[in-house]
Amino acid sequence: MAETSGGSKKLLWIMIILVLLSSAGAAAAIYMVIDQRDDTVAEEDATQEMEPEAPIFMSIEPFTVNLADDSYGSRLLYTGITLRVGDEASKTIIQEHMPQVRSRLLMLLSGKQAEELTSSEGKQQLAQAIIDRLKVPLAENQPPLDLREVLFTEFIVQ
Repeated sequence: MAETSGGSKKLLWIMIILVLLSSAGAAAAIYMVIDQRDDTVAEEDATQEMEPEAPIFMSIEPFTVNLADDSYGSRLLYTGITLRVGDEASKTIIQEHMPQVRSRLLMLLSGKQAEELTSSEGKQQLAQAIIDRLKVPLAENQPPLDLREVLFTEFIVQ
């Protein structure tokens, strides 16, 4: 009888080990399936986030400005400017306030000298000055403008 109880204990231990191993295998399989779903969702999210935004441009009609006098006398600047904005709301605000925008640009440009504007660094500084000037609200309770870039489409100094 001692032998049968020893054999049944071995059988019981073998069954317990098999149940534990099969449970561990099932848990591993479930984990892998869930992990694979998460990877698929993460890849879809990454693909959606990588879609580039279409740029929004706002053109301002070209204009001519008398520059500040320098050693060569009176000089002129003929320039065309396009603004790249971040959202349609900013584009709409600029369109609605175009006379103010043009006035601010004319005031800014008329204070410049030709020497400042002919170098690449001068044009970059001018672009930043335009952004700074246009970020000042054009009306009360105006949301901030999302100005991304100033593009000079025409630029002649005479």
